[in-house]
Amino acid sequence: MALLVSALVTGPLVASPGAVAAPEAAPNAKIERANQAPTILKVGVTQEVDSLNPFISITRTGTDILRTAFDFLTVYNQEEQKPIGSLAESWETSEDKLTWTFTIRPDLRWSDGEPLTAKDVAWTFNKMLTDEVARTANGSYVAQFESVDAPDETTLVVKTKVPQATMTSLDIPIVPEHIWSKMSDISAAPEYPMVGSGPYIITEFKEAQFTKMVANNNFWRGKPKVDELHFIYYRNADAAVTALQNGEIDLVNKLTPQQFDSLKSDPNIVLNQAQNRRFDEILINPGAATADGTPIGDGNPALKDIKLREAIATAIDTKTLVERVWSGYGEEAAGYIPPMFKDFAWSPSGDQKREFSLEKANAMLDEAGYRKGPDNVRLDKEGKPLNLRLLAHAERTIDEVAGPFIKGWLADVGINVTVQPVSDTQVNEATTRGEFDLAFSGWSANPDPDYVLSLQTCANRPNAQGTGGTPDSFLCDEEYDALYTQQLQEFDRAKRIEIVKQMQEMLNEKATLVILGYENALEAYRKDSFEGFPLQPRENGVIMNQQGYWGYYGATPAGEGPVPQFNDDGTITDGGDAQTSDAAAEEDSNTGLVLAIVGGVIVVLLVGGLFVARGRRKTAEDRE
Repeated sequence: MALLVSALVTGPLVASPGAVAAPEAAPNAKIERANQAPTILKVGVTQEVDSLNPFISITRTGTDILRTAFDFLTVYNQEEQKPIGSLAESWETSEDKLTWTFTIRPDLRWSDGEPLTAKDVAWTFNKMLTDEVARTANGSYVAQFESVDAPDETTLVVKTKVPQATMTSLDIPIVPEHIWSKMSDISAAPEYPMVGSGPYIITEFKEAQFTKMVANNNFWRGKPKVDELHFIYYRNADAAVTALQNGEIDLVNKLTPQQFDSLKSDPNIVLNQAQNRRFDEILINPGAATADGTPIGDGNPALKDIKLREAIATAIDTKTLVERVWSGYGEEAAGYIPPMFKDFAWSPSGDQKREFSLEKANAMLDEAGYRKGPDNVRLDKEGKPLNLRLLAHAERTIDEVAGPFIKGWLADVGINVTVQPVSDTQVNEATTRGEFDLAFSGWSANPDPDYVLSLQTCANRPNAQGTGGTPDSFLCDEEYDALYTQQLQEFDRAKRIEIVKQMQEMLNEKATLVILGYENALEAYRKDSFEGFPLQPRENGVIMNQQGYWGYYGATPAGEGPVPQFNDDGTITDGGDAQTSDAAAEEDSNTGLVLAIVGGVIVVLLVGGLFVARGRRKTAEDRE
């Protein structure tokens, strides 16, 4: 019995070569500006780009840019972050859920005009299967792939070793085979302009300065309203806010609460506050090792003791951090999955709950045998002072403000901490190589929890060179790995949720990390430059760092009409009902059935030989 999901997407912003034609005079079509300068959306960012190589990049800013440059098999819709077809227009799975067949849209083209086919998707996946370095950013998605084949230009067949619940939410940028197959080193920096398939093309990059992009005429949904998209790097949020006020940039996020409040009186600024999909944490190095178990890094060996890690976690007051660091613009720490994903979110209770208590932390350390030396600093089991390094992002507000709090609390329990602020790139490299004791970190989770959960598995640890895997806290636990495998194979959502919560409970117990809380997204843009941006989720969602490209793709310059909103299937809500294609009409005629059209999506379910129309399932999800 095969499950067939078909999404017919029409109505792009502007018709372009290789794109689906838009209805005539679509209300959100781009207004032609003859003899005018190109419209540019200038976005201020305060995090350095780690890489613009789609096989390597893992940071919030890097992946945000790459989501606009490379399309995926599926994307998360604007309204409620459910997976919908993108490069793949439909898919079906075998009864045993081990064979997945994706139908790739016909007539797709790369930004250089070359055809984009199922062969490119197969090459991308197979490169990850055969090259350890190519698995650096998203290797967990293909870990259980048996084989990938493209028998023709529109058919992709993926066979898995075990059932895999994430098959409709593979967060893997698809790259052009005709470009990347010529690269001898898959980890190398790409050449510019980069050939892509998203709404924008990366044309220029200067490290710690800017990334410039231009609209992609070949984007299958249609050319965006904005001609150019520039991401401009600022060392700190103060500089970015000043640039916004001066009109040097149009959009910025990661505002501090003080900056956010100060902008409320500016008549030219629109503010956006939203629940975030990010969690912030302190990593505690339990003994870093490679995927094969070879020790790496220079972490303090005393931290291998779970009792010491538990005491450190007990001595960190996360409630105070939310109040003092985020001024209440955030939510208190709970589980590994942020509360915006309410189904999978977990909160400790009873004995699981670790209440802040310096008295208790001191007692725990006394009981564990960490006696205090003459200078009030405790000694480890070898008689050495417990001196720990806390790696921090320079110029990042939470690190700057929270660092002294954490240093003070740990001093109160006899642990000496030295805060070491370094660049974003240095933090990323050091934490991947295990060269830290404690470190500020955090991840943007996805509607599907699989990716962030995979960061804690043994297999996701790197090689000796610090590539081939992306660890979080270097946890390696057989029981956790078994639960990870179990949740990946579980298609019953309720059962999967329970497994995911068990995994978060285990992370809490192992104390290789301390969740600090979930900061709100605080964003601002100039309303004299832009009408606005589609949010994700549509109600009270974010503009930047979306699980997709809707915010940038639908950016609307001032005076150019209403901001487009996208249907459940990615078509545009403005302008009435979405149009169905001739192919859909023929299918309707040939079957003699009345097909259900929900939000512009035609969905057909084959059950026991009978066609039953119903809405899209809500089981697919993903990562950052």
